[in-house]
Amino acid sequence: MRFALILVLLATPAWAEAPPLSPRPAPRAEIPADRPLAPTPAAAITDQARLDRWLDGYRARARDAGIDAATLNATLPGLRYLPEVIRLDRNQSEFTKTIWDYLDTAVSDLRVRNGRAAMARYAEALARIEDRHGVPAEIVTAIWGVESSYGAYRGNVPTLAALATLAADSRRGAFFEEQLTEALRIVQLREVAPAAMLGSWAGAMGHTQFLPTSWRDHAQDFDGDGRRNLWGTDPRDALESTAAYLRANGWTPGQPWGVEVILPDGFEYRLTGERVEKTAAEWAALGVTRPGGGALPDAGPISIRVPAGHEGAAFATYGNFRALESYNTADAYVIGVGHLADRLAGGPPLVGGWPRQDRALSFDERIAMQEGLRAAGFDPLKIDAKIGPDTLDAIQRWQTREGLVPDGYVDVELLSRLLGG
Repeated sequence: MRFALILVLLATPAWAEAPPLSPRPAPRAEIPADRPLAPTPAAAITDQARLDRWLDGYRARARDAGIDAATLNATLPGLRYLPEVIRLDRNQSEFTKTIWDYLDTAVSDLRVRNGRAAMARYAEALARIEDRHGVPAEIVTAIWGVESSYGAYRGNVPTLAALATLAADSRRGAFFEEQLTEALRIVQLREVAPAAMLGSWAGAMGHTQFLPTSWRDHAQDFDGDGRRNLWGTDPRDALESTAAYLRANGWTPGQPWGVEVILPDGFEYRLTGERVEKTAAEWAALGVTRPGGGALPDAGPISIRVPAGHEGAAFATYGNFRALESYNTADAYVIGVGHLADRLAGGPPLVGGWPRQDRALSFDERIAMQEGLRAAGFDPLKIDAKIGPDTLDAIQRWQTREGLVPDGYVDVELLSRLLGG
């Protein structure tokens, strides 16, 4: 389990803020169509000149990586510096959202209705994809829905220019240079014209928002036309590519991602989190049940996650939770995709509620929390505003000492108590 008030920093849909890794890396807020991509004239001269100098040096490295002169000559001279891309990259920690706010959008009634219609429209293709890769049609469709609203919002930023800007002027230059090189290789292979290569500000493309390296490693040609086309109106290549990606990253056919559970009164919340795994029978012996009293699926080791603490919904999660994390590491994203998939399959809304009176902690507040834990003798090991297993453990140990429910959840009031306010 990560932080109760999940930050969706690196990978949500093109219409929202997002978290990196996987098919794509970073908050992918859409750049509004009415917002110019060009900077002010004075800044343009400096920034564009800096990009041009970087491209001059990059050209030789691209040639060494196998990009031919014709492709470089046709693409590099026209690349423009995109200041809005850098602004988004440098301020991604500002994008915070509670899990309930995220789910309100990711699994809205409209998203469910549109998803069921999309599944019906592509039922034959999705059935073939599931047969080939073992990933349920509902999971593939849910990712499609969360990433681009079933293809309605695939991104409007020129991919080559965005990646060049990030490679030349970002905190992760080497990462984005590799993405740029692979994007140029896609052009060289004539898979898509440069002008049609559009996506998020961070270089994620197509119906299910693949980075160029993910296209290289996992893209599929479903329709057999000789191209792995993630950019056009036909989503079938992208849908199969998504299934292939998940299977390569550990998806186990027949295993659920997770199920909502009801925790009994007096449950030991120190047992929550991804580091504690038990069998279905062991959790049942501790009083963990499905809503309505059903048993947990006996499908491998299970962890219990409470992303909003003991006042919010609880989930029993399986190995396929981690497979979905390979697409996006935020727990909110994984739960959003998983729950949307369940709804597309005819499942009910969540039973558990949320502490909707709370807000997400800011980046600075999360840093202060980690520093406060360390000062109190509960070292989270890293001061990075990321609430991973070590920080969660530190929070739970501090909560136990304070006589609080050790659920790993910290709201503003609890933060003030930690900091001595």
